[in-house]
Amino acid sequence: MDGQPLQLPYFVSKSRLPMPIPAVQDIERDAVVLHERDGRRVVRFGNHFVIKYGLDVSLTEGENMLFVRQTQPLLAPEVFALFSVQTDYGRVNYIIMENVVGDRLDQVWDRLGTPEKCRIAGTLRLQIEETLRKIPAPGYFGCIGRRPFEENMFWAASEDGSDDAKFNGPFDTKSELNDALVQSYRVCGGREQKANYYRRVLPLVLRENSIAFTHGDLQRKSIMLKPDGQPVLIGWKTAGWYPAYWEHVIAMFRCEGVEDDWHEYLPRIINEYPNEYVWFDMIRHELWY
Repeated sequence: MDGQPLQLPYFVSKSRLPMPIPAVQDIERDAVVLHERDGRRVVRFGNHFVIKYGLDVSLTEGENMLFVRQTQPLLAPEVFALFSVQTDYGRVNYIIMENVVGDRLDQVWDRLGTPEKCRIAGTLRLQIEETLRKIPAPGYFGCIGRRPFEENMFWAASEDGSDDAKFNGPFDTKSELNDALVQSYRVCGGREQKANYYRRVLPLVLRENSIAFTHGDLQRKSIMLKPDGQPVLIGWKTAGWYPAYWEHVIAMFRCEGVEDDWHEYLPRIINEYPNEYVWFDMIRHELWY
């Protein structure tokens, strides 16, 4: 599937559906809203479906889950449909997926004992570090199907205010990716002198050359814990082929403000890259803090 983008719209065969795919009008009328923000809405429809839809929803997230389930079917929700509807306001994308019954890990973490936390971390490591991240890379940095990243650190606009694709890839080499990070830093308000410094030193400090498929938002609120103890990752919007250090860098960003022991379990889940984290944290704080 990674060689070419998925043919859309996508619908699973009717034999795999727990219930018929609801009409858009039924979703609007009957679904229970779970979350709503910035042109995106997440709803539960009946007992079987969670539906993410809106002007700012990317169908790539659904494609990411389909790709992950090819090798690790327990790690992501099952996707039943991906489609778009044109409205007066623009194109509304719909991702209809499995309703993962269970608790969000951030809501139950404090009640878990050390053995259970270790078990969850070990299960995630087996699924992520030992399986998902060992899928042979396609030879580029970017989203599946050789498409641009959807990660915020690559989002920038050129001087005239228009989107500039050169900032978000896809990239054939690590050098191109590093240069895009510097350009994004500069356009987002970073000082020109400091941008020149980063352009010179990033190749020296970001030495990891390998490419790994990456979730891109590893934090407890992105993990559902099913009643049988199986963890399931949700929120695959920014997933893609990143430098191997990226998962750790973003996971550490998500630890800011957390005052419990979650960060102590991250090394049990993914490999650590403390050098890369420190450099990215410095860049991020210069721009947004």
